[in-house]
Amino acid sequence: MTQLPPRLLQDFALQSVLDALEAGGQRAWLVGGAVRNALLEMPVEDVDLATDALPETVMRLAQAAGLKPVPTGIDHGTVTVVAEGRGFEVTTLRRDVETDGRHAVVAFSDDLAQDAHRRDFTMNALYADRSGTVIDLVGGLDDLRARRLRFVGDPAQRIREDYLRILRFFRFLAWYGRDADPDAVGACAALRDGLDGISRERIGQELRKLLMAPDPVAAVRLMQHSGVLDKVLPQATPERLYALQSPAPWLARLAALSQADLTDALRLSRSDARDHRILVTAMAENWSFNRIVYRLGGDLAEGAAALVQTNPSGPRDGWPDARDAACPLPITAADLQPRLQGPALGRGLKAAEEAWIDSGFALPPPALIDIACLAGETP
Repeated sequence: MTQLPPRLLQDFALQSVLDALEAGGQRAWLVGGAVRNALLEMPVEDVDLATDALPETVMRLAQAAGLKPVPTGIDHGTVTVVAEGRGFEVTTLRRDVETDGRHAVVAFSDDLAQDAHRRDFTMNALYADRSGTVIDLVGGLDDLRARRLRFVGDPAQRIREDYLRILRFFRFLAWYGRDADPDAVGACAALRDGLDGISRERIGQELRKLLMAPDPVAAVRLMQHSGVLDKVLPQATPERLYALQSPAPWLARLAALSQADLTDALRLSRSDARDHRILVTAMAENWSFNRIVYRLGGDLAEGAAALVQTNPSGPRDGWPDARDAACPLPITAADLQPRLQGPALGRGLKAAEEAWIDSGFALPPPALIDIACLAGETP
């Protein structure tokens, strides 16, 4: 009998939600990621619960216990119950009635097996009661121990229910797997055209989560060999990703994979699209370490430094950490006025910056002022 680590179940807020649900004679189980991660001794961020109580009953029982129920997805059986300031997603057991590759019509159930068999991967279809006893109805424990990623039941059927599961397969492989079920990989390859019907925003979200994994290279290689990578990122350059030192920020990994404008293709936010362009520029122009740390900072500097190392010129040994190495220009516009004004002032400051970078942040302020004034006075 497999048990969850006791510390997860000692959470007072979780116990409050379980108490509320069971007060009406209903049953409730921890399910999915919380069970999986606890067994893998990985951080548990969110705890989801499955219950045989109908959503309206969950709402009523939570209110009766002094908890706050929020109908976040009540049509699909999900109520978020807030306890001690934290939200717990409580979802009624379900079975699929109809699927179209993007959305499912569900019917509520009181059968744990029906709920387990509609889930995506065996390692995500594990349940645990409040004593911590793990319930495995689909062979998920053996797969989890082997770090083997396998669909519940027939892979093609699971994918046809929701084509986004193709990308979820590679994302979960990057985070939790070492071994991919060959039948699952074959189904992902054969059905990859189904991704054409998935919104670019959802594809972008999955790629982001995949690229945030500690080391996504093996999963991306499999995406490449199965044809899925080219489906979601045409003209991808995975070799650059394979050459990228790990760990690296996810946007640097995306820039290594594709240098195209991905704003619309992946529905990137404005800030992510801007940072992606900056990283691509730094890589394409082969920025020096000094230019990177002067122009950028934080994750952006770290990412650019890693990307430049993948250029044909080869790695630059001995590069220090770029995250906090910036050296600001030791002169300001006020130091150049009133000698320089308007466009001349802009030219002067730009020339001073270039000289400051090229010198390795070594030139003294008087020399920088001379360089700036000379450049500003020369149209």
